[in-house]
Amino acid sequence: MLLMPKLPVVSGKQLISILKKAGFIEVRQRGSHVSLQKVSSDNDYRTIVPIHKEISKGTLLDILHQTGLSKDDLIKLLK
Repeated sequence: MLLMPKLPVVSGKQLISILKKAGFIEVRQRGSHVSLQKVSSDNDYRTIVPIHKEISKGTLLDILHQTGLSKDDLIKLLK
């Protein structure tokens, strides 16, 4: 049986720094939400990260889906 890695608890600021490590750039900020973007040869990824103390699991999963990153990628970039 394969075990899926548990989703880590991250803050908005942590998630933004993780996404920057993955090649995203900060496009703009409106209030407590930061827009990030990554343009690659095959795709254009965009997402909005709320600057909260703790990102809810559903929001984090949506952001991972929008950025094309997996849970494993997130855990590797967190280290």
